[in-house]
Amino acid sequence: MPTTTWNRHHILSLADFTTTEYDTVLQTAASFQEVLSRRTKKVPTLQGQVVANLFFESSTRTRSSFELAAKRLSADTLNFAAATSSMTKGETILDTAKTYLAMGTDIMVVRHREAGVPNAIASEMDRLGVRVSVLNAGDGQHEHPSQALLDLFTITTLIDPDHPRLELLKGKKIAIIGDILHSRVARSNIWSLIASGAEVHLAAPPTLLPKFFAEFISEEVEGRNYSPHPQLFLHWQLEPALQNADFVMTLRLQKERMTAHLLPSLREYHQLFGITSTKLQLCKPNVKVLHPGPVNRGVEISSELMDDPEFSLIQSQVTSGVAVRMALLYLLGSGKA
Repeated sequence: MPTTTWNRHHILSLADFTTTEYDTVLQTAASFQEVLSRRTKKVPTLQGQVVANLFFESSTRTRSSFELAAKRLSADTLNFAAATSSMTKGETILDTAKTYLAMGTDIMVVRHREAGVPNAIASEMDRLGVRVSVLNAGDGQHEHPSQALLDLFTITTLIDPDHPRLELLKGKKIAIIGDILHSRVARSNIWSLIASGAEVHLAAPPTLLPKFFAEFISEEVEGRNYSPHPQLFLHWQLEPALQNADFVMTLRLQKERMTAHLLPSLREYHQLFGITSTKLQLCKPNVKVLHPGPVNRGVEISSELMDDPEFSLIQSQVTSGVAVRMALLYLLGSGKA
């Protein structure tokens, strides 16, 4: 396992990830993908360590994936559920984290509907001087690093199954479609794809990709030393984003956006920005489609396309999630033994 170049204590954002760190994650995940193909899928790598899944927000794929990843690494797992916790009696988030610290937790996987909570817990652990790592499993409208990394792994292993690496995406056109303004998945994917040298095209209605967001992202991108120079394009129509695209990432449309009057109707959204087999004809012939899930069938993607193995990588993303999260837990935990 390639751990010699890994010095990161927490994984909270991809905004400052280096090419070496991306490649270390991808290559480590590829090793664990091979482990998961064996009859015996368990390795003793994190035996004796405790991974606490602190999910203050509901989740199916991410939580189950992290739990399975920890168990495949032989770690002991603790699962937190806000609805049945002492938080209902007034306990604070930091006190909850310190309770799990007192139980001997080595790695905290944190998900919360408010941005910044994983960072706050990581800062508190650092202040206390303990060797506890914090992994952001999605925080508000901030980031979702492990989702973007599994997306990256899914794409790069499709191109080169034996040696996935960041440079494979250099020059590829990748379209991200949907509710970009509110999406933590989009933010993390923007960082990873720009770092790879891909040509990134964002497309959404103006209410879900307003100009102020476009300017903010562009300023953030320009402020970082990317090589080659980042190629980020924004569209308020679907067709330019899809034209000759190699990969299309479509994002979940949260139905509460309707009550906020950001969209006229789900039917109109699907008509203008929903991904269908017909619209994919604008892309390259071997285009592949990704979606972080859960999927609103017939809204952001047609049901037929979602289930089409010729184009859809959605099930591959779920499978990749376990290997990538094993890699992240391993990289954070390997120095704690």
